[in-house]
Amino acid sequence: MKSKTILEEAEKALLPIFSEIDAKVKQNLKKILSAFRLYRVGVHHFASVSGYGHDDLGRETLDKVFAKVMGAQTSIVRVQFVSGTHAITCALFGILRPGDEMLSVTGSPYDTLEEVIGLRGNYQGSLKEFNINYREMPLLDSGTLDWATLKTVISNNTRLVLIQRSCGYSWRKSLSIAEIKEIIAIIKRQNPNTVCFVDNCYGEFIETIEPTAVGADLIAGSLIKNPGGTLVTAGGYIAGQKELVEMAACRLTAPGIGTEGGATFNQNRLLFQGLFLAPQIVGEAVKGTHLIAYVFNKLGYPVNPLPLVPRQDVIQAIQLGSPEKLIAFCRAIQGCSPVGSYLDPVPATMPGYESQLVMAGGTFVDGSTSELSADGPLREPYIVFCQGGTHWTHISIALEATLEAII
Repeated sequence: MKSKTILEEAEKALLPIFSEIDAKVKQNLKKILSAFRLYRVGVHHFASVSGYGHDDLGRETLDKVFAKVMGAQTSIVRVQFVSGTHAITCALFGILRPGDEMLSVTGSPYDTLEEVIGLRGNYQGSLKEFNINYREMPLLDSGTLDWATLKTVISNNTRLVLIQRSCGYSWRKSLSIAEIKEIIAIIKRQNPNTVCFVDNCYGEFIETIEPTAVGADLIAGSLIKNPGGTLVTAGGYIAGQKELVEMAACRLTAPGIGTEGGATFNQNRLLFQGLFLAPQIVGEAVKGTHLIAYVFNKLGYPVNPLPLVPRQDVIQAIQLGSPEKLIAFCRAIQGCSPVGSYLDPVPATMPGYESQLVMAGGTFVDGSTSELSADGPLREPYIVFCQGGTHWTHISIALEATLEAII
């Protein structure tokens, strides 16, 4: 079957799902508009201050808007966060103290957190070096959460539980809000003082509420992923309980400064506008994941998630089975990118990752995964992870090219 025919079939079959996605986009946009109205966002909030960033009205208002949208007590939204990993790291070091235990209940964490925790590398500056203990609850062989073990795994010394919402670089099901709510309830029944921290990367605006609205004490993520709406040039966020957000902020800035510092470098308009556009951008990316899954499933490749199941993040994984196909796939995506289409992705090492990666990302913001990108570690079974996309029609065009390259 020709690639164009497969794509046409997929687009027709997915129209009802696309309509359901648009309905969620509308609900999330209503929530954002309501927060903008509540805090009377106006053009004066787009101005910025320099230096220490004291009394930045736009930044202070954005923190309130973001918290309202996330269903949190407060938030810190800063361009000073280098990445989502940096925001998560600030949260971990802000809350955990020597002798505390951190427990991951969703199996192994994302690659870039391994050196933060001290699972590999020279441990310099890691949680391990600060005598913070780490435990991990493995997933079942099926790639799902071990619910039975979860009911007994929390100890009196478990200060923080890490819940990774997205699959990351693993072949597992990403978590729904309903599942996160149940995980938190089980943890709190064992130890009410344990902090439930959700790595929210890739998951914002997939559903109509966020983890902080169902009991998560703290969440963190990147602004060049979902909530930046492809406009924000750098940064991250932390949202949740006021005391915990302040503790994390003191690791980003300094004790005594906390959330009061951080100049926004004339980025306020983009931060507000990116948030406004985020639900639409996420909706288009989610449509793209369904499209990619439908087509490659039709061709007999293992895909995760499956074509017609509801999404929990903007990542679509395809098991390609060989390094040649992984590289060919990424080359095709790069060739259909608006920026750097002439570049040739080649496997290379990247800071924070264990394996060599091949990455395609001809994005307007470097490294932005809210724009269409694809990458994968060069290790068996050679899975490519597709993320983002500003409009599903662009994803469809790029998908046609990848089919030609693979087939």
